[in-house]
Amino acid sequence: MNEREAKPRSRGITEIRGPYYSVMGRRYLEDVLETMGEYVDALKFAGGSFSLMPRRAVRELVDVCHAHDVLVSTGGFIEYVLTQGPHAVKQYIAECRELGFDILEISAGFITLPTDDWLRLIEAVQAAGMKAKPEVGIQFGAGGGATTVAELEAEGQQDPSQAIARARRFLAAGAYMIMIESEGISENVPHMRTAVPARFIAELGQEKLMFEASDPEVFTWYVKNYGPEVNLFVDHSQIVQLECLRAGIWGAKSVWGRVQSYKG
Repeated sequence: MNEREAKPRSRGITEIRGPYYSVMGRRYLEDVLETMGEYVDALKFAGGSFSLMPRRAVRELVDVCHAHDVLVSTGGFIEYVLTQGPHAVKQYIAECRELGFDILEISAGFITLPTDDWLRLIEAVQAAGMKAKPEVGIQFGAGGGATTVAELEAEGQQDPSQAIARARRFLAAGAYMIMIESEGISENVPHMRTAVPARFIAELGQEKLMFEASDPEVFTWYVKNYGPEVNLFVDHSQIVQLECLRAGIWGAKSVWGRVQSYKG
């Protein structure tokens, strides 16, 4: 098998989606991490799912993750919180810290947020002792795959250079990682825009970028083109399939026996 860096990894990071498309409780998560926890670096709540769950249940999921050396991310719920005003944002950051979250994702797929304001949020998250993880993309109105292709096309896209310039400022401010939104690149598009991730990597390097790839064909493409140590976000149901691909022991015909690494 391809050799994998041990946790805490600096490359080949895998973040998995927690409860959203399906319910996930403590016992379910324990099964996932008892079998595949060695290959999971972070779990991301999606769509504000934790806001619907009993506080006890959220804390249980966080504790299970920490017992397996898995970081816990909020997902992009701050977009909704921002619409409630600055005081709500302060409360949200404090509550996330209190619940034990390690990463607070800062996204703005549905809203317009000036870059300087984004930097202030990064500073506030870091001051609270959490890792700030901004999400950038090229698609207006992007948000979790819930918008149709026609609606997104009507919204329009921005030039990748804008997102790259913004991401560069975020990294300079100490952001832990940059999440690259899939919509407009590999999700809800007629054809995958392969030139976009290539530009991000050429400009910013690969180590601090994580690509959303919640489709086996998409994460296979990333591994095929950027190697088994590309950072990826997938659904929790796909962790085994992805790790078989990273390890070079299984995969579709186009990658069978071709995913290799050399550590000397």
